[in-house]
Amino acid sequence: MKKLIVACNAGVATSNTIAYKVKSLLKKRGYEAEVEAVDITSVERALKNADMYICIIKPDKDYGVPMCNGMAFLTGVGIEKELQKIIDVLNK
Repeated sequence: MKKLIVACNAGVATSNTIAYKVKSLLKKRGYEAEVEAVDITSVERALKNADMYICIIKPDKDYGVPMCNGMAFLTGVGIEKELQKIIDVLNK
């Protein structure tokens, strides 16, 4: 199963909200993935075994995994485009 990481400052509210939304949207489309919410200080460790980073704030460095904009899952703006990026990773 593919693993997606969502990170925010504390790894509590925002990242968990986005993780839940992503899992729900994927399930509606017939996809499964492990979606883990972490705090920003744990992101580098968590991404070592991940297939994608759903970022809330664009990082200053490249972690070597595909990224998508997590804010789309909070605001709804560009959500289909970002969801498609996730589905593309899941289909690989």
